[in-house]
Amino acid sequence: MTKMENSTHFVSRRSLLKAGGALVVSIGTPVAFDTVLGIGEAFAQGAKPPLTPDQLSSYIAINADGTVSAFFGKMDMGQGLFVAIAQMVAEELDVPFKAVTVIMGDTATSVNQGGASGSTGIQMGGKQMRMAAAEARRVLVDMAAARLGLTADALTVTDGVVHAKGDASKRASYAELIGGRYFNVELDWNKEWGNPLYAPGKAKPKDAKDHKIVGKPIAREDIAPKVYAQEDFCTDVRRPGMVHGRMLRPAIAGSVPVKVDESSIKDIPGAKVVWEKGFLGVVADKEWDAIKAAQTLKVEWSDAKPPFPDQAALYDHIRSAAVRKREIGGKEAGNVDEAFKSAARVVEAEYEWPFQSHACMGPACAVVEIKDGNVTCWTGSQKPHFVRNGIALSLGVPAEKVRSIWVVGPGSYGRSDADDAAMDAAVLANAVGKPVRVQYTREQATGWDPKGPASVHRARAAIDASGNVVGYEFTSKGFSRIDVNTNGGAPKDTLAGQLRGTELKSADGFGVPAESYEFANKRMAWETIAPLLERSSPLRSAHLRDPVGPQIHFASESFMDEVAAALNLDPIEFRLRHVKDARDIAVIKAAAEKAAWQSRPSPRKDQTGNKVSGRGIAYAQRNGTRCAVVAEVDIDRASGKIWARKFTIAHDCGQIINPDGLRHTIEGNIVQGVSRTLWEEVKFDGKNVTSIDWMTYPILDITETPESIEVVLINHPELPPTGAGEPSIRPVAAAIANAIFDATGVRIRRVPFSPDRVKQSLS
Repeated sequence: MTKMENSTHFVSRRSLLKAGGALVVSIGTPVAFDTVLGIGEAFAQGAKPPLTPDQLSSYIAINADGTVSAFFGKMDMGQGLFVAIAQMVAEELDVPFKAVTVIMGDTATSVNQGGASGSTGIQMGGKQMRMAAAEARRVLVDMAAARLGLTADALTVTDGVVHAKGDASKRASYAELIGGRYFNVELDWNKEWGNPLYAPGKAKPKDAKDHKIVGKPIAREDIAPKVYAQEDFCTDVRRPGMVHGRMLRPAIAGSVPVKVDESSIKDIPGAKVVWEKGFLGVVADKEWDAIKAAQTLKVEWSDAKPPFPDQAALYDHIRSAAVRKREIGGKEAGNVDEAFKSAARVVEAEYEWPFQSHACMGPACAVVEIKDGNVTCWTGSQKPHFVRNGIALSLGVPAEKVRSIWVVGPGSYGRSDADDAAMDAAVLANAVGKPVRVQYTREQATGWDPKGPASVHRARAAIDASGNVVGYEFTSKGFSRIDVNTNGGAPKDTLAGQLRGTELKSADGFGVPAESYEFANKRMAWETIAPLLERSSPLRSAHLRDPVGPQIHFASESFMDEVAAALNLDPIEFRLRHVKDARDIAVIKAAAEKAAWQSRPSPRKDQTGNKVSGRGIAYAQRNGTRCAVVAEVDIDRASGKIWARKFTIAHDCGQIINPDGLRHTIEGNIVQGVSRTLWEEVKFDGKNVTSIDWMTYPILDITETPESIEVVLINHPELPPTGAGEPSIRPVAAAIANAIFDATGVRIRRVPFSPDRVKQSLS
């Protein structure tokens, strides 16, 4: 690999630089030649600056050979983010793209930039790396000016060499100026951690018109090593003296061990039990022995009352449950209640969305080693810096004694089971005094991962006598998307912490539609309810890709089509009457044009027989990005099977850094969105989750993927880049639902659109 450094190589900042010493340059201070010489002599063997957000060396290093290391406090969930970051860094430094290596997600080499979170990899993380690279270039040019006896504005940079604009022989390479030494430049840090961390220098980044690398469709280079098993995954990490761990979960959620017969596994070599309150695990020298120990161990569990309602009663439970928190989203317009009182007609509907699992392709795995008072964790978590914090709190050690290293895992997109595996491994390793590798089973991964929350959505529109929409109200009610937090940074948000009795603090959060529909009277709100089981629940709810975005917009964008149908209007014509944001209008029009949309009301009236087809549109914003999706579906009435055959997406995320990576990211969003719409639903009974494998939690298979995904990229180089990791999954369910209605005249308001549900609806 040439672009993304695999964390299991244990890259240290010192080994990358291959030299000690530091170059001290104060932000904004001109550097004279004698000052440069003095600094070089005084700090030739100096220690590197601290790894803190206000140090340029925390982000950028020039290695002894002139190549660049970019230390990125996020990670790549498989979308090729590291390519775009390398482009941004190379662009600002004026070095070749291939000269930059992005080192991600290691707490020993990067500061906490939030991990993968909220589609902020480029929007926030890339913004910081861009500013750091621009500042590094400024400092290097100042150094070269002092060395060459010229002013900084008389110099330019080509491929990492600073030279006079009119005389290329007057030159100094980055390697000559600082190669192998550290920047010690203070940045203007905003004192924030995670996603909002921002620490610019004095330099301003380039104008978009001067970009030569940013905006190019550079392909990623990590696909072949993954396909041909040349790259290690988290499951491949091994440590000397390591033992294997397995966790035991109760058959009835909420039950805890009251009696454990350790003698029941005495014949299994090296098998040991770790039991603390509700936390129960086993370790053994060999993995198969750990599996046998988990299966053989005799445990008496507490007599817990089954905590869950019958699944068929889930949505009635949500409707009737006490509201724990209610919040109005945005600013309420006009007087909604009066608008409905005076309406000539009211259109209203309810929509339902199930619990969904992350359903990563492989169960989570983590390795923890405790040695000489230091803790090292290898994790597939998308937020390794928070894993470090969670382990420190769980074990009662200072955070600086914990190193968390991200290693490519089996998938992610939200608060998956990876954080829980890391905490389980830490507790086991601390108990047995050896490195421990925890590997969940398929049943545990799908059954016990944090779930995307189930919800009910109510929408209504007030129509006057002239057919105008004069009032709109939309309310979501469901389980909180932050019943457990977005990361494993606190014991209360992990199974290990909850099972060991930590104090709980469930938080409340949901959301409202992100759009620019303008109605004279408009109110959007959300309401959350208490979890079904407070502690150690397999139905604890948390972030899943685009947290609550798909369900909210499934409802809101389905409803917009329902109102359009009630008014006998073309769905796009109706939207364009009320959408007011110019960029929103542009994506709707671009998707319609590319899809060759023919204006007419839905549903179609020209089809008979079992095989029918339809088209549907939906659109949404997300944190500055906006996209519109046209879905074209084929439906077999006899079998209930839906094929989402073609998608056309118009996508505007401001400045485009890498169109190749962006297209693939959008395609991935569409495919996962189709899966979540057509198949994915967590099943449970009164005792526990019963969706525990690919038969009981089916996902889209390769034969069901779309035949065509056409992407229209709208580039705004004059605007900052916004996120792309999640926005285009947001409108998918509604676009499919609207296409089903267009084909059949039947409105399906509950996801997933499984064959049985479709047949039932069509009957």
